[in-house]
Amino acid sequence: MDSQVLVENVANALVAGLTIGCIYGLMCIGLGLIFGIMEIVNFAQGEFLMLGMFCSLYLASVTGALAFLGPDIGPFVGALCAGPIVFAGGALVYQFIIGRVSGMRTASVIGDNRFGQLIVTLGISLILQNGGLLLFGSTPQTVRTPLASRAVLISGFYGDATLFLNQARLIACVIAVVVACTLYVVMEYTTLGKAMRAAADNPTAATYMGIDVNRTYRLAFGIGSGITAVAGGLMATYLSFDPFVGFSYVVIMYSGVVLGGMGSIMGAFWGGLLVGFVQQCSTLVLPPQLQNAVIFVVFLLIMLLRPQGLFGRSAERA
Repeated sequence: MDSQVLVENVANALVAGLTIGCIYGLMCIGLGLIFGIMEIVNFAQGEFLMLGMFCSLYLASVTGALAFLGPDIGPFVGALCAGPIVFAGGALVYQFIIGRVSGMRTASVIGDNRFGQLIVTLGISLILQNGGLLLFGSTPQTVRTPLASRAVLISGFYGDATLFLNQARLIACVIAVVVACTLYVVMEYTTLGKAMRAAADNPTAATYMGIDVNRTYRLAFGIGSGITAVAGGLMATYLSFDPFVGFSYVVIMYSGVVLGGMGSIMGAFWGGLLVGFVQQCSTLVLPPQLQNAVIFVVFLLIMLLRPQGLFGRSAERA
């Protein structure tokens, strides 16, 4: 293979890994937030991603609520608006379902009723999948934007090699980074973030300090659901989806969270970024069908060499 072609292919794979990896990182942050604060293994997280995609679709296309923003801006505003909508749904799900088998009310139960949490979240996942099938149908959908078929071209960095930056992915990447940084600031410097970290470290002591732990858990679950929904809305601008799309990405979410370090919220972002790089770079030598297999190979290697994850030291403090 000509060196110029090789450099062009590698450079484009790295750029695709960066843009997609940032969106994966945002997707993983939602799951990392829920596990890091409440230690809930949420099997329904992929369905919150799916709900974000359909919320964005209906806001930007079906109902025309954001049509005044045009096809270039509307889909991305729809993705951001999907966050608060799914946040409210996630908070209600925690309040009336998941909160019954987790939180302070199960503190005296042996093992914190972890088996109940697993069964409940799995049941929510199945309900949302089949409910989505009834409401939205099985036809693959996409949030149409002309930016998905446009690219920023950068040429001349190595002979005649050209770098292709898909505009929809590039904008989605920037939004994902901004949302992730905003969440980091909230977690580190606001009263809400400090309350969440206190509830994660020692819920009993947090209660003695006047923190409503169950309310904090409810907000954390809602924020984690909403963050993943925003990532779903961003992904909907450049790929097709259906009510069962969440199952495909929940594996990526858990891989990113574990690679980053269980309990580390920002570690989950870097874990998702790594998954994106591995997935895109693997296409240089392997068919697309084996992308997830390569992710698991890297996952197993890191678990062998560093069982606590890449950012395991930050797992104690989200």
